[in-house]
Amino acid sequence: MSPAPGPPVPRPAAWRVELPHTTAAVPIARALVRSALTEIEGAERAAADSDTAELLTAELVANAVEHTPGDGPIELVVELFPATGGCQIEVHDRRPAGPGELIGPGPVAPVDPWQEHGRGLLLIRALSSDCGHRPTAHGKAVWFTLPALPAVPTQRRRGAGRDS
Repeated sequence: MSPAPGPPVPRPAAWRVELPHTTAAVPIARALVRSALTEIEGAERAAADSDTAELLTAELVANAVEHTPGDGPIELVVELFPATGGCQIEVHDRRPAGPGELIGPGPVAPVDPWQEHGRGLLLIRALSSDCGHRPTAHGKAVWFTLPALPAVPTQRRRGAGRDS
């Protein structure tokens, strides 16, 4: 007789959406990520910090729009990890070259506070729990992961449970 199987291991929930190769993709991606992280289980049980996820997603999508040829869509992949919590978000584009300084900082140079570009990958490195890129059949995927939000204990109301 074989041992009884354990409880099923929950599979990650994942969404894969094609976005237009225009700046309009940025707010669309932010809204999709917000929905995936909050509406699925409710804002009080979100898989990860949706504000951070939206910011980092916007950076990846904006980079894909600005630095890749516009001959095809950008693909957004959102994956939630039910067993451990957290999420991984990927942006796929058609340019095979890696994204500059995603894995580690380049040579130390003074930051020009008036410069409009150059901080997105720094934000991704600083705010994600992990990040990277990998080749795909049609270009590359740039990704980051965020941990699960810590459980917030519910506060008991003053006087709750006391007799009057």
